[in-house]
Amino acid sequence: VQLQAYGRGLVQAGGYLRLSCAASGSTFSMYVMGWFRQAPGKEREFVAAITWSGSNTYYADSVKGRFTISRDNAKNTVYLHMNSLKPEDTAVYYCAAKRSCYHNDVDYKYYYWGQGTLVTVSS
Repeated sequence: VQLQAYGRGLVQAGGYLRLSCAASGSTFSMYVMGWFRQAPGKEREFVAAITWSGSNTYYADSVKGRFTISRDNAKNTVYLHMNSLKPEDTAVYYCAAKRSCYHNDVDYKYYYWGQGTLVTVSS
């Protein structure tokens, strides 16, 4: 499956931004989808994940209550809605896909990755 992320932008702290990740090349609904991010000088970290039908979602503690992951299997797209953004949310955000529903917060469990999109939050 090929993944293409959209939605890079510069927003002020407290603002909102939506990221999208479009999938092609395979049956989208067969994949668990995740979002990860990597800030400058830091390791890549888990942000959120959603299971095949969207019935289960998982979040990092740092974004819980502020970010929402969703998917539209008819459009082969997963979204990350980011509210109440903070400067520490500044990072390159990556979408990723895998088949199993285990270890959703572990990056090396994901087989497919998008190219990354930059989100900058100004204070």
